[in-house]
This record gives sequence, structure tokens and C-alpha cells, in this order.
Amino acid sequence: MFSAILHRLALTMKTAIVILNWNGRSLLEKFIPSVLQHTKGADIYVADNASTDDSIAYLNANHPEVKIIRNKENGGFAKGYNDALQQVDADIYCLLNSDVEVTPNWLSPILEIFESGEEIAIVQPKILDYYRKDMFEYAGAAGGFIDMLGYPFCRGRLFQTLEQDLGQYDDSCEIFWATGAAMFIRSEVFHELSGFDEDYFAHQEEIDLCWRAKNKGYVVLYTGKSHIYHMGGATLNNMNPRKTFLNFRNSLFSLTKNAPAIRIFPLVLARLLLDGIAGIRFVFQLKFNHCWAIVKAHFSYYANLKKILKKRTKSNKTGYYYVIRSVVWSYYIAGIRVYPKLFKD
Repeated sequence: MFSAILHRLALTMKTAIVILNWNGRSLLEKFIPSVLQHTKGADIYVADNASTDDSIAYLNANHPEVKIIRNKENGGFAKGYNDALQQVDADIYCLLNSDVEVTPNWLSPILEIFESGEEIAIVQPKILDYYRKDMFEYAGAAGGFIDMLGYPFCRGRLFQTLEQDLGQYDDSCEIFWATGAAMFIRSEVFHELSGFDEDYFAHQEEIDLCWRAKNKGYVVLYTGKSHIYHMGGATLNNMNPRKTFLNFRNSLFSLTKNAPAIRIFPLVLARLLLDGIAGIRFVFQLKFNHCWAIVKAHFSYYANLKKILKKRTKSNKTGYYYVIRSVVWSYYIAGIRVYPKLFKD
């Protein structure tokens, strides 16, 4: 039944699975077989970010059915996909991390959702942990949101606390952002938005993309009818100072580009205070490199402020973008550790 549905949808919606790779031969060897096995009817691409290992040689020798795009440089996640997707002819792009194991029939529920309405621009499946398959995974879990100050969180994941998958998020619902680990997006919307903002390099560029899409009236959805397993941390470990820098800085970029103008100055002031507290917390944990990463994130933000402000003209900054005022308060002060309790009195 599912194969028949997939075949019917494939006739009307050409789909491309695009995996970004940089020196990831071992990941390709481990995970490409599941993608090929369970993704019939879609084209499979590997977009290589100027790798210096034998990734391309491995693919040519073992998986000649995979189409290869060679980017001229390692421009990170944002530029890597922007460059590669210029060369992909499809109605639906699936941006899939190289450290993801897909599952049987994972594709058909996603395509059914796209068929249900043209306003649906982006869809994310359920993201579970590759090593603990009954647990949600950090990068995306069951769909993402942000609070008023721009801090991201997910159904199934608040900061470092992950929920067990007990079927509580087997629904389909509208979300604010979809993870770049497994993001399906209409190609025409991706190009209408001029793709990812390359100033981000990596991390949280998908939040900005989804925010810009929503500002234009498009819908971002999650479905628990499709699930994948994500290894996570294969490119930059969660405790890498570089990731700390990118997450803190890029979050400020997104607020400045997309939030209502009247909110920007007080939001940045509040973030300066809270990010400072986060830095002090790192000091007490003897993670001095992470504290310094937050300091550098703010200096980089201020250095790029004029450039970021100019990008506001490209989208409509109206309406609310958050579901709660402060996930930081809820988590660290109120002691809330799971998503549903954020909304209980």
C-alpha cells in the first residue's frame, strides 16, 4: 500500500534527497545504504563540500547510483546547500544529514502532507536518537519553537533534557522551525527565500529560513508518522566552543532580521544579560572556552549589525513568533523539564 502511494506521489512531485558531506566517508559508508534501501522513487545526491578524504572515490566505487555535486569550497552548511541546490531539479528538496538512518516508508507521509496544501512549505519528521532509539534526539526532536528572546527548544527536548518517545508526539502539527538534519522544503520556496543566509555558516540557519518562510505566510509542519534516527554531533559536538559561538551569535542574527522592529533593542539588551549569565555559568563549570565563545558571539553580532539590519527589508516582520516568553526561566528557575508542562498553570 505504501509503495503504491509513494509511486503515485512520485509521479506528481519530483523529490531529491540531498546529503551534504565534508570528509565524511565513514558516515556515508554507514548511513547511505539505509537511504538507498528505503527511499525509492527519489533521486539521491551527495553534495560534497570540497572534501580531502576519499568520500567521492568511495561513492563512485560502491554507490554509482548516487549523484554527486562537487562544491568548490567548504562554505559550511548554509553555502554548501545554497550552491548544491542550484544544480538539483526537483519539486521537493530533502536536506538530510550524513549521520541519519532512515526507516521504511519514511518518505510517503511527508509527500502526502505536501500534497494537501500549497501553503505547506516545510515539513520535518520525528527525530530519534540513533544510539537510544526510544529517545528523542537533540537536533529537532518533534519540531522546534523559540521563546520571545529567540532561544530555541523542541517538543521532546528542552535544552539538554530529552524525553523518551512514548507516542506522545505521533501527531502532525504546525511548528515554528524544522531541523536542518532532515528538512523537506518546496524548491520554489527555498529559491524564493534565496536559500540559507550564508553569514550563519552553520547552526540555526534553518530557524532563520523557517522564520522568513512564516513571515511570508507559509506553513511549517511536523509529522510523527515518519521517523528517522540521527547520530548527532558528527560535525560539531554539542560541547564544542565553535558550536557555542555559532548558536549564540546566529540566534541574535535571527532576532534582528525577523522580529518586529519595536522589539529588537529590548530583546538584545535582555539577551546580553542572559547570555552573560550563561557565560558565568560556564566559568563555574570550568568551561572557559565556552564563556569566551559567548563573548566572541556578541562581538561578532555587533560587528555585523549594520549588515544584518539591511536584511530586514526582505521579509514581513508582523505577528507573534513565540509560544512562551522565556524557556530559560521555565527550565532553570521553574524547573520544567518537558515540553507539555510549559503550558500548564
